[in-house]
Amino acid sequence: MDLVNHLTDRLLFAIPKKGRLYSKSVSILNGADINFHRSQRLDIALCTSLPIALIFLPAADIPTFVGEGKCDLGITGVDQVRESDVDVDLAIDLQFGNCKLQVQVPVNGEYKKPEQLIGKTIVTSFVRLAERYFAGLEGTTVEKMTTKIKYVGGSVEASCALGIGDAIVDLVESGETMRAAGLVDIATVLGTSAYLIESKNPKSDKSLIATIKSRIEGVMTAQKFVSCIYNAPEDKLPELLKVTPGRRAPTISKIDDEGWVAVSSMIERKTKGVVLDELKRLGASDIMVFEISNCRV
Repeated sequence: MDLVNHLTDRLLFAIPKKGRLYSKSVSILNGADINFHRSQRLDIALCTSLPIALIFLPAADIPTFVGEGKCDLGITGVDQVRESDVDVDLAIDLQFGNCKLQVQVPVNGEYKKPEQLIGKTIVTSFVRLAERYFAGLEGTTVEKMTTKIKYVGGSVEASCALGIGDAIVDLVESGETMRAAGLVDIATVLGTSAYLIESKNPKSDKSLIATIKSRIEGVMTAQKFVSCIYNAPEDKLPELLKVTPGRRAPTISKIDDEGWVAVSSMIERKTKGVVLDELKRLGASDIMVFEISNCRV
């Protein structure tokens, strides 16, 4: 039986095939135990542990395949969802790929505010979003706007230097590429990050979709939190629990030491240094932090 026939009984999950979202997406799949083997010559991979087929697509195409095709799930940026104008659910914020779609102009040029670009030529690969933004500045419809939006599929940042546009609308992550091209941002069109997106009309078993979402939520939680365990004097417990309230609630256990209890709580990874210092100051002892490799929430 060929690969296409294998897809009929599997949930189709669209993944970015390259670019800034690819490696992080694969890392999340691995963390969720969605294991697969992908041939270098194929953009389809079968999951070895669940009835899932991963379809590797350009990030810009994923909203269409999820919203209008047979894919039930996908990973892509909010920018691509808004640009595609396809109706899908933003199911889970995957907490990576954060950047901004911004209006950029030559750093030594005459334009300092986006309103000065009305009637000019804007180069972008996000035509719909740019049209809506500048139509809003003009206070008119896209059909009646005077600003010209020109599509370029790549190397958008070179457009001003090469004379095909007065400004660009492009994604800015670190800003390094923007600065290297001699550009500066003067307005933000959209803030974006990577999301797990979901079809509003799923074709596969809803329980399988729920399982995948639960696994990915577990991965996201494991990345955000660590497990903190410490021994606490009972008379200081109320103060200590204010420092470690837990994601839902801490676990408190009796230990073989009169007047003391053991506390186990999830704390945010980014605050762990401050939390440990405060626990020590308040009288806790044997304070330990452990990584959470995976969980279900």
